[in-house]
Amino acid sequence: QVQLVESGGGLVQPGGSLRLSCVASGFTLSNYGMSWYRQAPGKEREFVARISSSGGSTSYADSVKGRFTIFRDNAKNTVYLQMNNLKPEDTATYYCRAITPNYWGQGTQVTVSS
Repeated sequence: QVQLVESGGGLVQPGGSLRLSCVASGFTLSNYGMSWYRQAPGKEREFVARISSSGGSTSYADSVKGRFTIFRDNAKNTVYLQMNNLKPEDTATYYCRAITPNYWGQGTQVTVSS
C-alpha cells in the first residue's frame, strides 16, 4: 500500500525552526522527484519546494527561498523540509508529494504564533 506520512509539525514562535519529515512506503521514493506544498485556511494549496530524485536539483517558492531547505535521504525513503526563521504567514498544513505518480500525504500542521 502506497503511503506518504508527514510529521514534525507543531506550534513555533516567529523566528523559530521546524524540520518536517515525509516517510514513503509501498514504493521506491528514490525513483521520483518530491515536493512540499502547503495550504493555509481559506487559501489554495501552493507549491513550497521541489527536489529531484537524486537530490541534485532543488527549487523553491520565492516566499520561502533562503529560509527553507528541502533535502532527502533515499536510503531512509524520507524527504525533509528544514524551515528556519518562520513567520506567521508560514502557518499552514504542509503536504509532501511524489511528483510523477502524484502521491500525496495527509499533511502536518505548522502554526507560527507568539
